[in-house]
Amino acid sequence: MPDGFTLWFTGLSGAGKTTIAEIVGPELERRGHLVEYLDGDVVRTHLSKGLGFSKEDRDTNIERIGWVASRLTRHGAAVLVSAISPYEETRQKARELVEENGDFVEAFVATSVEECARRDVKGLYEKAFSGEIKEFTGVSDPYEEPSDPELRLDTEEQAPEESAQIVVGKLEELGLVRSEVPA
Repeated sequence: MPDGFTLWFTGLSGAGKTTIAEIVGPELERRGHLVEYLDGDVVRTHLSKGLGFSKEDRDTNIERIGWVASRLTRHGAAVLVSAISPYEETRQKARELVEENGDFVEAFVATSVEECARRDVKGLYEKAFSGEIKEFTGVSDPYEEPSDPELRLDTEEQAPEESAQIVVGKLEELGLVRSEVPA
């Protein structure tokens, strides 16, 4: 089995993190990886239930995801994290946890607030713009763009499939994924 690693997608709500992860995952499985998904919405429902959206609660949520990702990485999984993870310092803590057990690859899904709002089928941005939702990342709460991500994906210019190809290419370049499919 290949070594484990964590691929951490960060970006605003609606940027395309989960969509890209759901395209990358099956390709990694096809190449012999055991893939685990840690989606921010799902983790909040099961692992971080009861946490709010204060900075402290967001940090706790991301640190929990980082800890779980580190354990899965240690056991050989290719962990695909899709979480807004708005604060640079907390993403760095998650990186440090994972790197105790394997590689960490940060993929910044760079999408403007305007484009994310346009894509929003839940109406969350509209509620955030009107003040109905407080502490909404990118609107009334900060999002700190990664200072030095391994990948920067422009989902306004690239289709999700193109972004996924870029991700897999980077994983190959880093030696985390074989370029050939095992027979």
